[in-house]
Amino acid sequence: MNVLEHLEPKKVFQFFEEMCAIPHGSGNTKGVSDWCAAFARERGLEYHQDEHNNIIIIKEATPGYEQATPVILQGHLDMVCQKEAGCLKDMEREGLNLVVEGDFLRAEGTTLGGDNGIAVALTLALLDDDTLAHPRLEAVFTVDEEIGLLGAASIQVTPLQGREMINLDSEDEGVFTVSCAGGTTACCTLPVSRAAFPGVGLALTLDGLVGGHSGLEIQKGRANANLLMGRILYRMAEVCDLRLVRVDGGRKDNAIPSLCQAVVVVDDPQRAEEAARELAAAMGNEYAAADPGLTLSVEPWAGEELPMDEDSTRRAVCLLMCLPNGVQAMSQEIPGLVQTSLNLGILTTEEGTVSASFSVRSALDSQKEMLKQRLACLTGQLGGQASFTGEYTGWQYQEHSPLRERMTQVFRQQYGREPVVEAIHAGLECGVFVGKLPGLDCVSMGPDLREVHTPRERLSISSVERTWRFLVEVLKESK
Repeated sequence: MNVLEHLEPKKVFQFFEEMCAIPHGSGNTKGVSDWCAAFARERGLEYHQDEHNNIIIIKEATPGYEQATPVILQGHLDMVCQKEAGCLKDMEREGLNLVVEGDFLRAEGTTLGGDNGIAVALTLALLDDDTLAHPRLEAVFTVDEEIGLLGAASIQVTPLQGREMINLDSEDEGVFTVSCAGGTTACCTLPVSRAAFPGVGLALTLDGLVGGHSGLEIQKGRANANLLMGRILYRMAEVCDLRLVRVDGGRKDNAIPSLCQAVVVVDDPQRAEEAARELAAAMGNEYAAADPGLTLSVEPWAGEELPMDEDSTRRAVCLLMCLPNGVQAMSQEIPGLVQTSLNLGILTTEEGTVSASFSVRSALDSQKEMLKQRLACLTGQLGGQASFTGEYTGWQYQEHSPLRERMTQVFRQQYGREPVVEAIHAGLECGVFVGKLPGLDCVSMGPDLREVHTPRERLSISSVERTWRFLVEVLKESK
């Protein structure tokens, strides 16, 4: 590849490019984990790789830093795999096509995986450089962060001596994140039956939405394609006899879905299509500012799949109309901070089920439980059930943080201004590690990343260079 060989810091972008050549979507991290293990072996570094593909790499302190507090550098190996419409890349088997455009790095037709590949690249470059002064470094790379922080939940922390951790999974340079929401993944599953129905098949595609990260961008008023499709199906069923064949949208529960597809059989295709297009036009007006690219296509469908029966169709459409979604409560203590939300990120249809998967987030455990109960109650009333996995606690702000104070001092010297210290609504692995390592002092940071979890994702090259210099200096001052 060598697309990035002219960029600085050279080692950082070398490791990032090597990582991008290895498919590493969530659930597909064996290759990238083995790559990290080979890095450690080649340099004689201690490492611990578990059966889940989490890996810890340790480099001992340089002379003069033997008594310093060890520092944990933490990021995750998996990325969200999203593609533009028409992109033929197989992200399960093929590496990314990197493109440099001015100060930004992106991938052709797909997500870049800067979230969180840049954390891995920065950390490996630090471990690889024998000229740097630093305390004992403990690099922790987890897996499946994007599907519920599963790697952080499963990793054994016995090898870790550090109680200071720099998490590199934030996306705004100059912002130190010091608190985050807890969450869980919820899956609402509805059993359905199928029966023949005489009618005309229609295939609907709702597309062109902006999408985005359901933790960082849920408050921006962007449309959820799955929920909009539910409204369209309900409206069509009001004007004609309708049977649902299937409805599918989104690929990640923590990404706001930008596309949803449905197949229906109707007794009056003209009225059904007119109703769908009228509502789509109204929704285009509703979301004119947040999602100006909203489009609906309606095409003939002549497949052989049996549609759902009348009762199953009614229950499935009702579920999509009534499921809660989006911001549920704002923080009363921190202006502008989302306190509680959920995102219907994945909608799938099998022969006997329709399933809706959510990322549920809240800074308050009581409100997180409320949303779980609401999902279970609604799904149960419609004859289905809700299940919950990957639950994680929130990360509370620590008033006294030597690590934050040291990082702030270095930032002030390097940038000539104060960093922004904030809490976020998105889930971070910091909360899991705070639970596993009592007394852990933690700060999350990172270089500028834009539009993560979408094919428009891009990484600022100059921001990476400044972040590198900042990390080198923080480690130097960790004595």
